[in-house]
Amino acid sequence: MDFKESQFALPVDSEHKATVFKPFSLAAPHMRAFHLAWLSLFATFFSTFAIPPLLPIIREDLNLTDTDIGNAGIASFMGSIFSRLAMGTACDVFGPRIASATLSLITVPIVFSACFISTPQAFIVLRFLIGFSLANFVSNQFWMSSMFSGCVVGLANGVAAGWADVGAGATQLIMPLIFASITSFNVPAFTAWRVAFVVPALFQAATALMVLFYGQDLPDGNYKQRRRQPSSTKPRDSVFKVLVHGISNYRGWVLGLTYGYCFGVELTVDNIIAQYFYDRFNLNIETAGAIAASFGVMNLFSRPAGGVISDKMGRRFGIRGRLWSLWVVQTVAGLLCILLGRVNTLGASILVICVFSVFVQAASGLTFGVVPFVSKRSLGVISGMTGSGGTMGAVVTQLLLFSGSKYSKETSISLMGVMMLVCSIPITFIYFPQWGGMFCGPSHDPDWVDEEYRLIE
Repeated sequence: MDFKESQFALPVDSEHKATVFKPFSLAAPHMRAFHLAWLSLFATFFSTFAIPPLLPIIREDLNLTDTDIGNAGIASFMGSIFSRLAMGTACDVFGPRIASATLSLITVPIVFSACFISTPQAFIVLRFLIGFSLANFVSNQFWMSSMFSGCVVGLANGVAAGWADVGAGATQLIMPLIFASITSFNVPAFTAWRVAFVVPALFQAATALMVLFYGQDLPDGNYKQRRRQPSSTKPRDSVFKVLVHGISNYRGWVLGLTYGYCFGVELTVDNIIAQYFYDRFNLNIETAGAIAASFGVMNLFSRPAGGVISDKMGRRFGIRGRLWSLWVVQTVAGLLCILLGRVNTLGASILVICVFSVFVQAASGLTFGVVPFVSKRSLGVISGMTGSGGTMGAVVTQLLLFSGSKYSKETSISLMGVMMLVCSIPITFIYFPQWGGMFCGPSHDPDWVDEEYRLIE
């Protein structure tokens, strides 16, 4: 072991990436980066989905129609489609720490502005702008892939994103409680929901500052320091070249489509589920919020479980194991989504949505168990493409099925499950010359080495 390796609290590989994952450790720089990554993304999920659990109050105050609510849901995802792709390039160039903290701080004033909106148009614009903060998902996954070795990267990505995604469930539970506590001081309901948004805004600002001041981009330092060090004789690729190599890799597009119908479905459910239970089963806002929260809270273990499965299958069967496990889990999730729209009782709906949440969130973890193996050169771009696919899937699903659709919400939920099944099929087309695919082994051509796909440069 060289002197540099001895400076790390965790075992590391030749690139000083951690080869073990200890989620309850604060060891710098690997585990500190992990905790900062998931907590900052948790805050942006909390802010973005703070509105849906309070919609029964907000729609009455702002005189929102179902079309307005549907368009706002679409808008909340539209903002993050291009911002996620841009975030991937920003991570490649500036590093995940600066990219993440900057975006969070830019969007904090937008969260604060929820206190002042008064028209349906302003409501839609607000949701569009807040949605930009979801691009921090890309920096979250990029950061973990930069800190953890291939043997544990699926687990690290899964836990970092899974714990962060709990923010979307936690806000479903916490925002109604904040609202109720404010109204207990005889504050009018139409004022109380506005005051409640001070909480997610302050939380997001605090986590962004923590990332900025306590985070570290790489095991050996920050991107700025690395650019000043002439240790590498290999010239760095230009931003344009990094971007081109990423977007020309078909695997990134397939994973983007796949992610659109696992994580994209999860985002759609986060947007609609509280209102669905409130309207269909005549529940109060606190109960509907608690049920909706159960869907998001499952991320504590379900998405990390997807990462664990991906790593275990990868160690045993290689990339073929990672791809097969992704396809199987996503297919089961699609079938459960179809079933969710068909059950007619409250108890059965709660049971199905809990089981469905485990599979759809695990599929998201499994997707990002494959992403780090697509391209090291353009890892940020591939992460951004995949992440953008998630929000694009949510936009398409919300637009087709939950924005003034002729179908009932329960029928739309079942159709969403059918879309999941169809969009899982292209996984079978992913092939790596050096590792193979679902149905084919690796190429025996000695000239397979192509920098576009290499893990090691």
